[in-house]
Amino acid sequence: WSEERFNEIIKETTNFIKKVGYNPKSVAFVPISGWHGDNMLEESSNMTWYKGWTREGKGGVVFKGKTLLDAIDAIEPPTRPTDKP
Repeated sequence: WSEERFNEIIKETTNFIKKVGYNPKSVAFVPISGWHGDNMLEESSNMTWYKGWTREGKGGVVFKGKTLLDAIDAIEPPTRPTDKP
């Protein structure tokens, strides 16, 4: 549950995200422990340093949350053409 390790992973992942053409500001980074369930459904007391994530959506909308579930719920569905079969 190291803040330093989490920040290192964000830095490395951000570089990759940029290389493949995504905007890192549109990605929510959430430190989780699947083994212990930390920050998956509820905020964890094991990561008191973590204050939550913020990401930009389409049209400048800002999403905020603290858990992986919050991040999944904030995913915007792609726009699909409604005038085609």
